[in-house]
Amino acid sequence: MAQPDGARRFRFRLPSALLTIAFTLPSVVPEPARAQRVPAGPADTVVLLAPDRVFVGTEDTAHAGWVVLVRGDRIAAVGPRDGVTVPADARRVELPGATLMPGMIEGHTHLFLHPYDQTPWNDQVLKESLSLRTARAVNHARATLRAGFTTARDLGTEGAGFADHGLRQAIEQGIIPGPRLLIASKAIVASGSYGPAGFASEWEVPQGAEEADGADGLTKAARTQIGHGADWLKVYADYRWGVNGEARPTFTEAELRTLVEVAAASGRKVAAHAATTEGMRRAAMAGVATIEHGDAGTPDVWRLMADRQIGFCPTLAAVEATARYAGWKPGQAQTPRMVQKREGLHAAIAAGVPICVGGDAGVFAHGENAWEIELLVAAGMSPAASLRSATSGNARILGLDDKLGAIREGLLADLVAVEGDPLREIGAVRRVRMVMQAGRVVE
Repeated sequence: MAQPDGARRFRFRLPSALLTIAFTLPSVVPEPARAQRVPAGPADTVVLLAPDRVFVGTEDTAHAGWVVLVRGDRIAAVGPRDGVTVPADARRVELPGATLMPGMIEGHTHLFLHPYDQTPWNDQVLKESLSLRTARAVNHARATLRAGFTTARDLGTEGAGFADHGLRQAIEQGIIPGPRLLIASKAIVASGSYGPAGFASEWEVPQGAEEADGADGLTKAARTQIGHGADWLKVYADYRWGVNGEARPTFTEAELRTLVEVAAASGRKVAAHAATTEGMRRAAMAGVATIEHGDAGTPDVWRLMADRQIGFCPTLAAVEATARYAGWKPGQAQTPRMVQKREGLHAAIAAGVPICVGGDAGVFAHGENAWEIELLVAAGMSPAASLRSATSGNARILGLDDKLGAIREGLLADLVAVEGDPLREIGAVRRVRMVMQAGRVVE
């Protein structure tokens, strides 16, 4: 709205002292670390957790008879019962039959989506109001946390704009429960490549991501999203826009490199949706930090990713979920895509590619996040390797390993107790008995 003439003539002058302060204060650059703020346990609270065993998140075995001492929001000590000095005022929490492990980290979720067999993606983007989608997201965040995932990377609101910023604030301020969030807001797509699609050419319908092209367009989109609080940038390096609807690359390698450089200048990283061989190659050469889906990885691409330590998020659960929606049932022969996924996972692991655990929750129900861990084990990973990937591995890939992902003195007290031993029976990871986030037990 244009200002009235009188307002345009008005000039406001700051006192010189305030001007001096304003121009000498150091600039403040947003950092992803802000996403680690969640309500914490009181600084003077001391809790001793005594399970049957402790899986620290970095080893292949669990330690029987170990305990964990928590002071405030931090892990104060971990070790054998008789080797940990326990203050007299410590509150003891016995967890018989349980395994205590680090809070799990969800590497790929969409809190503003819900299962496609309930409502198709197009209808969620075009027909569900932002207020309805936000209300759902609140419940999805709660379900994710209660499932033992104390941190999550949300890779795009899929048409819900910057609503993830408000959701993250609500979690940080203790208004709602949820995992500490790393958000990517709108995600970035090449013009004409994404959706909803299939409408008459005279109509321009709202898109599920932000369209941008060329160095200038990508730079502006990236900076706008960073300015609105994005911790990561998400880019679609390919999509189903080929002549016959097949997946094809969207951005050039140079365009992707521009996006990575803009993100890096602000201390951020880029996650790339890439399902094709060329889309994966371009994204890896451009310097992205993770590749999502990676359906058509080749030996050359896997070696490139391993050399650059680019995380691979295979999203096995999303593939199985969509197969079920199409009529596939457990016990039947695997679909070609499911076979392709497992073969790609084996090749990536053999090449030394870091595995990022993230199932693409939203395609399937939130709170079922551990399904991806189970499927990794079913595909051939050991339970220990899958749990390491979901804890210390994801922490390292997401740049959080100095704060989270392991049970080690000085790290944040994000801890989960599950019934049984998930190293022997991976299904135990679903039997969550207690969740602690930053030293505070989640109710």
